[in-house]
Amino acid sequence: MCDDEHTNKGAWTKEEDDRLISYVKQHGEGCWRSLPKSAGLLRCGKSCRLRWINYLRPDLKRGNFTREEDDVIINLHTLLGNKWSLIAARLPGRTDNEIKNYWNTHIKRKLIGRGIDPQNHKPVTTKPPAAAAINAPREENPKTSFPASMQNDGVPMMAAMVGGAFRVVITGGAEELSSSSSSSGLSEEKELLLVPQINLELSISPPV
Repeated sequence: MCDDEHTNKGAWTKEEDDRLISYVKQHGEGCWRSLPKSAGLLRCGKSCRLRWINYLRPDLKRGNFTREEDDVIINLHTLLGNKWSLIAARLPGRTDNEIKNYWNTHIKRKLIGRGIDPQNHKPVTTKPPAAAAINAPREENPKTSFPASMQNDGVPMMAAMVGGAFRVVITGGAEELSSSSSSSGLSEEKELLLVPQINLELSISPPV
C-alpha cells in the first residue's frame, strides 16, 4: 500500500527510474503490486504504475498539443464528458492526467472565449443582468394624476412633462378642447399642451 511507512513518497530519483524502466522492459507491464519488490524499489505499486504511465513509457508524446488533438479532445468530451481515460485511449502518447490538466487550463478558456459552455458544448445565450437592464424598454412620457385640488370642477385630468411643457389630458366628461386625436392612443382623451411656467391654479372671485 502507498501509505506503508517503509516506502518512499518523495520525488523519484534517476536511479529509481532506471530500475523501473529496466524491469518493465524485461518483464513487461502488469503485476504492479508485486513489481516494487521484484525491481528492488521502495515504492508502492500504484506509484510505480503512475510513474511509468505518465513519465517513463517510451511511447509518450511530449510537447504542446496540436490543433488536431484539440479538436479530438473537444469532440470526445462532447460525447464522453470528463472520462479522461477513454479520451486518452484515442490520443496515442497522451495520458489521461495530461489531457485533464490541458482541458482545465486551455480548452475550457478557448470554448468560453467562443461563447460556448464547456460543460454542455452549447452556445451561451443568457444575457448578464446588467445588459438585460440596459436593454430593457423604457416607458416614455409617464402620466401622473393631478391631486384632487388640481382637478377642474371634478373633471379628472392627467399630466406629464413633454419637451419642457406640461401635457394635460382631460379623461372624460369635459368640453372638447382640441379637434385632433390624442397622441397617447386613448380615443376618448383630449390633450391640451400648456407652455412652461404656466400657473394652473384657478381662482374665482365672488360676484360684486
